[in-house]
Amino acid sequence: MTSIQRWPEQGWALLQLLLVASFSQAEQPVCRQRGDPENPQLSKDGDIMLGAIFSFHSSWKDKRDAYMHKPLPLECTSLNFRGFQFAQAMLFAIEEINKATDLLPGISLGYAMYDSCGSIARSVRVALALANGNEIVSARSEAPCTRPAQMQAIMGETSSSPCMAIATVIGPFHVPLISHYATCACLSDKTKYPSFLRTIPSDYYQSRALAQLVKHFGWTWLGAIRTNDDYGNNGMATFTETARQLGICLEYSVSFFRTDPPDKIQKVIDIIKVSTSKVIVAFLSHLDMDVLIHELSHHNLTGYQWVGSEGWIFDSQIAEMDRHHILDGAIGLSIPKAHVSGMREFILDVKEFWEMLFSCKFKRSKSTGNQRECTGHEDLTGVHNSFTDMSLMPIFNNVYKGVYAVAHALHGILGCNDTCNNKILQRIRNIQFKTKEGVDVYFNEDGDPAAKYEIINWQPTENGFVDFVTVGLYDASLPTDNQLNLQNKSLIWAKNSKRVPVSVCSEKCPPGTRKVLQKGKPVCCFDCIRCAEGEISNITDSVACVRCHPEFWSNERRDACVKKEAEFLSYEDIMGTLLTAASLFGTCMTAFVAFIFFRHRKTPIVRANNSELSFLLLFSLTLCFLCSLSFIGRPSEWSCMLRHTAFGITFVLCISCVLGKTIVVLMAFRATLPGSNLIKWFGPTQQRLSVLVFTLIQVAICIMWLTISPPFPLKNFEEFKDKIILECALGSAVGFWAVLGYIGILAILCFILAFLARKLPDNFNEAKFITFSMLIFCAVWITFIPAYVSSPGKFSVAVEIFAILASSFGLLFCIFIPKCYVILLKPEKNTKKNMMGKVALKSF
Repeated sequence: MTSIQRWPEQGWALLQLLLVASFSQAEQPVCRQRGDPENPQLSKDGDIMLGAIFSFHSSWKDKRDAYMHKPLPLECTSLNFRGFQFAQAMLFAIEEINKATDLLPGISLGYAMYDSCGSIARSVRVALALANGNEIVSARSEAPCTRPAQMQAIMGETSSSPCMAIATVIGPFHVPLISHYATCACLSDKTKYPSFLRTIPSDYYQSRALAQLVKHFGWTWLGAIRTNDDYGNNGMATFTETARQLGICLEYSVSFFRTDPPDKIQKVIDIIKVSTSKVIVAFLSHLDMDVLIHELSHHNLTGYQWVGSEGWIFDSQIAEMDRHHILDGAIGLSIPKAHVSGMREFILDVKEFWEMLFSCKFKRSKSTGNQRECTGHEDLTGVHNSFTDMSLMPIFNNVYKGVYAVAHALHGILGCNDTCNNKILQRIRNIQFKTKEGVDVYFNEDGDPAAKYEIINWQPTENGFVDFVTVGLYDASLPTDNQLNLQNKSLIWAKNSKRVPVSVCSEKCPPGTRKVLQKGKPVCCFDCIRCAEGEISNITDSVACVRCHPEFWSNERRDACVKKEAEFLSYEDIMGTLLTAASLFGTCMTAFVAFIFFRHRKTPIVRANNSELSFLLLFSLTLCFLCSLSFIGRPSEWSCMLRHTAFGITFVLCISCVLGKTIVVLMAFRATLPGSNLIKWFGPTQQRLSVLVFTLIQVAICIMWLTISPPFPLKNFEEFKDKIILECALGSAVGFWAVLGYIGILAILCFILAFLARKLPDNFNEAKFITFSMLIFCAVWITFIPAYVSSPGKFSVAVEIFAILASSFGLLFCIFIPKCYVILLKPEKNTKKNMMGKVALKSF
């Protein structure tokens, strides 16, 4: 390794004048380099030359140009030890290769390393110098000023933006540019950067991994800070898009650059202060993080959970600068740890650095003043310096792998015949080998390596230092669900807490509620609205409530559908029990009356008004009382058809008997008039026939109803929201009202005839009692209609049963109880003479 010194300015200017004069007098054309030549900071000749661009300085002095004179060379400032470390890693790899017997045997690799000072313009300038060489003029030639590149490949740059500029310039010449630390996903675009390769994964994978990491811990409300360059802007753009897909929102996303004026950086601090998010994703380079840490410490902004990119998360210098423990508990992605045997010792074995570090001089160095002599065995244990810091060993390993990739490609070219592909760029793209540590090295179609990261956690120790603890891995080559793998290690969070911080705009909506977005705010800000009746949500953060199946209803918490209670008039209900008792009581009373009539069937009062019709009437009343029981219980297909038809037929039979008795009364007294023979036309046969005909008409109506559209069991979901009403649908409303209407017509006819017979002699007058019974019957069924229509659920059935029982009791009491009274309590009146007695007529 030798250092090329610049010629004195006066001698250089004189040489330029002489060359210009000699070229102007030349007879043959020559190729002349424009501008001042660029000399490498470190160089060594070799059979094959490799170029390198590193930032030995991190900044430069700004100069305002008046454009009156030629711009002066860039004046670099702020020595950057990391740049020297990267250079040493490259030198280590070159020396290993030059000593190797199985890789490029007999061929030595040389190098030329340039300092870019972190400037994009200077990076492009020195890249062109590497591609063109340093000769001011070329040899005289008739050929055009074209020739192969002087460097077979260029290692570097450290940042993405300089690499984009360099790759754009040298890309057309197919000079490979292999970066060890440029991670911008944009550099994977081979249409723009065809000659760019790298040994560090693309930020496309890192950004997605950070989004998955944030989602894993349930952080949906974040702040984001990025470096205002291609690295930060492109990386944050990918993170933002992935986060949006995962339901993560950014409260703010701000950018700055380390050279920005203080007021712009202060705006970043002010935004952090007023924000409500407790987690900050920092996509920053280590130089920008240095600036931010200083400002955060000045304002004592602690308590935030930091999520970092590989640009700073495993940088021990950042940890040393964080004296206020602002970043304690930070979590992020880093390049997997690496070990290259012998590299650490090689990097530290730099005499110039040694002399500077220990204020000593080696024997062959010129001693100044009273400096002591360096022995080379000074103790480095207690020395803490960015040059002695080996935390960036994974990045040193990237430089190492890049040099070996070029060497293997050159080895392949030199060992093949004329038919081989001797383009080094294509060779490097297709290279695949293992390092001495057993690490696979290859590039995909975008010139990127496999994306693997370690997840590290900043855990403070008792002595005030920070341990970078590996708590998980991310492997982009695995299936999506398996890429993120967190180990079962206790993590330390902000403020040394062991509980995962919470950073949400709105708390999660529990089951039973749904999210409603807050107007004008991101989707992560919402209110939790309780689900409406009949709707549920059984997951957290549900965006909508699901309506229950019609047979189910939401519970009180609105997080589950429970089966609705089926409601019908059952025997277990109090109302059902009472109606059943009333029905059975009516049946028993009717049977008792029938028994009395049967015991006294030969007495005048029983025989006086057609005992056959009386017994048939009692039989039909028994059926009326019993048919009401068919209305009680769970509706079924048969019970629905039976209840209405049985009710209709039995009541018609009952009214027909009453009508027959009424006609008999009228005919009996009309027949006593002189010359009347009406009784012959309505004798016992005609009475039986009339009852049969009236009943058969109702039977015909019921058959037509059951044939065309019969009643059927129905689950009524509309009446009550939380109940299922089990009822019998009418099927045909016309059929139902035809049955009731026919009963009503017979009842009215019977009432009219009975009313006409009300003035017949009291001793034999049954018409008066029939009139009262029909009056009760009609009153009951007239009031039944509005009550039935307006009663909900099982109460409509109860109304119908009540109407049946009330009208049946009315007929039983009004027609038969007075006769029973005479039979049982006034037997002296139960004589033929008394029945035929003449009394004065009365009206009512």
